[in-house]
Amino acid sequence: MSVPLTGVGVSFGTFGELMQGALPGKDTDFLVTLPIARWSTAEITLVPGDGPLRVDPPDRHKALRLAELVLARFGVRGGGLLTVASDLPVGKGMASSSADLVATMRAVADALGTSVSPRATEDLLRLIEPTDGLMYHDTVAFYHRRVRLCRQLGSLPPMTIVGVDEGGQVDTVDFNAFRGAITPAERREYARLLDRLAVALPAGDLATVGAVATRSAVLNQARCPKPHLDQVLDVCRQVGALGVAVAHSGTMAGILVVKSDPDHARKVADAVDGCAGLGPVSVDETLEFAPKPHEEVPAARVSVK
Repeated sequence: MSVPLTGVGVSFGTFGELMQGALPGKDTDFLVTLPIARWSTAEITLVPGDGPLRVDPPDRHKALRLAELVLARFGVRGGGLLTVASDLPVGKGMASSSADLVATMRAVADALGTSVSPRATEDLLRLIEPTDGLMYHDTVAFYHRRVRLCRQLGSLPPMTIVGVDEGGQVDTVDFNAFRGAITPAERREYARLLDRLAVALPAGDLATVGAVATRSAVLNQARCPKPHLDQVLDVCRQVGALGVAVAHSGTMAGILVVKSDPDHARKVADAVDGCAGLGPVSVDETLEFAPKPHEEVPAARVSVK
């Protein structure tokens, strides 16, 4: 590198997960991504020489470590500045850390005039921490502890999520290290739920999508309980919304309203009113993606009768 190089990378965040659990077998903890229009952006300026690479804000040390790993992988020496900005709150289960890392990976690749595949991104992020599947522009089932794709599921219909923040923060790394056990019966149920979701999404079966998300939220009460989940479920039923999704290792619970619903505006307004006394309320929009051929990675299907 003989001249300064600059690059920018962006990653979406998530509203918790459509579902999260574990499948039969070893090391099968997985989640299903729920992409939303909130973002992390990374900008990097690389300069020749032996100076240090710094990060702003300085607490983004995981992003800094990843940038150093990527540069080493490409055999690039030099210092400079990595700047990370995000509108994803920390500790809420909205993939703030994962989004910072994916955005950083893309920023470094952009500065070097190259691109990185989702699989290559997995390989480097695996060296940092358990990670959501944000490197895929789709809704995917993702082995977050192994940082490996489980299964591509397709694109969600556009939805509005009326969210309630239960308060506090959850450290995802600690949660993954000390999470309560998932029983064999629960693993079989999660496998059935994932199979249902894999059929429902491409078929446009929204009722099943909502039912699967809601069931996963209820099952998760044994591991990361949401104190107001029963009230959120009641509001969902009263409004006539699609279902409830939660941040399985975070503090958020949300009501799903499909944007094509003729009563969309009323249902969103009623859900906001119904949740107003439960905690801070947010309104987010999901993302819908066109498939990208280089991301079409086959994955084994898990079926349980």
